Amino acid sequence: MELVSILETASVTMCGVATILWMAIGTLARFERGEVLTQKIVAALCIISAIMLFILHYLGGELWGSTTVARPFAVIAVIVAISGMMNIKGKDVQGESNPHQIMKMRAAERENNGD
Repeated sequence: MELVSILETASVTMCGVATILWMAIGTLARFERGEVLTQKIVAALCIISAIMLFILHYLGGELWGSTTVARPFAVIAVIVAISGMMNIKGKDVQGESNPHQIMKMRAAERENNGD
């Protein structure tokens, strides 16, 4: 297999894995360490994919039949990596409460209203 073909396959695969992890961050964020690790993995995959896509572009490779799409996708991968690492503190990444927190808040409200 030649280098261009390997770069095409590897970059698309890594972007796909990063996308799946990005979508699963809510499940993986049940533990603070899991969330932080997932964010770091997504960022690393995106940066490596971006580098591969830039190399692919400059080697004249094609991505889905186009010779011009690799560079914009590489820029998007860098943006996703940066945005994914911006709030890496393991705190409320998705901005929503989990069911256990909602139940605790409702129980506390009932106790306060019952007094």
